[in-house]
Amino acid sequence: MNRCKTLVLTLGLIMLTAGAARAADKLTLLLDWFPNPDHAPLYVAQEKGYFAAHGLEVEMIAPADPNDPPKLVAAGKADLAVSYQPRHHIQVDRGLPLTRVATLVATPLNSLVVLKDGPVKSIADLKGRTIGYSIAGFESVLLKTMLKNHGLSMNDVTTVNVNFSLSPSLLAGKTDAVIGAFRNFELNQMDLEGHPGRAFFVEEHGVPGYEELIIVANKNDVGQEKIRNFVRALEDGVRYLINHPEECWNLFIKGRDDLNNELNHRAWNDTLPRFALRPGALDRAGYDRVERYLAEQDMIEKVKPVQELAVELR
Repeated sequence: MNRCKTLVLTLGLIMLTAGAARAADKLTLLLDWFPNPDHAPLYVAQEKGYFAAHGLEVEMIAPADPNDPPKLVAAGKADLAVSYQPRHHIQVDRGLPLTRVATLVATPLNSLVVLKDGPVKSIADLKGRTIGYSIAGFESVLLKTMLKNHGLSMNDVTTVNVNFSLSPSLLAGKTDAVIGAFRNFELNQMDLEGHPGRAFFVEEHGVPGYEELIIVANKNDVGQEKIRNFVRALEDGVRYLINHPEECWNLFIKGRDDLNNELNHRAWNDTLPRFALRPGALDRAGYDRVERYLAEQDMIEKVKPVQELAVELR
C-alpha cells in the first residue's frame, strides 16, 4: 500500500514538473543589430534567469536586415522587436500596427562627430564643409535642425553618403564631420585608433530628447501576459546590471569571444547610465514632443495622441 502511495506521489510530481515546463511562454525578440552593449539589460535578464523566473522562454535573434524587425512584428512573425523611437513614430504614421511597450536606452545616442584636433570647433564652423551620413531621412532632419540652431542651412554644407563608414571617412579626410555616430561607440573607436573625436549631442542643439532604443509589440498583442512579464523581467535585468556592472560584463561576453575587446568594454561602461531604470514607464510628454517635432519636419503626416504610439505596462 505504501509502495502504491509512493508511486502515485512520484507520478504526481512528474506531472507537476512537466506542467511547469509547459507553462513557460515562448517569446521571440528580434534585435535591431548584432548583439552589442546597447542590449546589455536583455542579456543580463537572460543569463541571470529573470526571463525564466517570470515564466518566459525568450529567443533573441539578430536580423539579417536591421530594417526588418518592426515590420515582422507588425506582420505577426515575431512577438517583440528592438527599434528606435523616431523610426517608430514614422512607422505608426505609415499604418504599421505597432506600439512601444518598453524602453531600453532612454537617451539619444546619435551625435554629430568631428576630429577633436580638427578645424571644426563649433557647429557654425561646418559652413562650406562636407558631412557624411549613413541613412537618409531622420539623420538629415537631425543635421538640418542642428545647423539651423547655429544659423546655417543644408545649403551651407555638402552631404555625402558614406554608408556605415562614419569614423573611417573622418580619419581618411573624406568628410569634415559625420552625423549618425553613436557616442558610446564611435568616440571610443576613434580614441583607440589615436584620433580622438569631439561630439555635438543632438539634444543640446535644437533636437527634442528621445529614446534611442525601445521595444515594440504588435498592438493586438499588448494584452498578453507574456508581454507584461517580459517588461518585468527586463526591469529586473536593468536593476542587477546597474548594481553589478563588471559581473554583468562577464555574463555578456560568455560564449561571445568576438565581443570581448576594449571597444565593447568601453562602450559598455559609457552606455550604463543611459539605460532606462524603469523600462515600462512611459514619458508621455516626451513622446508628444517628438511626434510634433516630426510633424513639423514633414516626417509624418498627422500628429497622433500618445496612446496610439505607446503604452505603459505595469
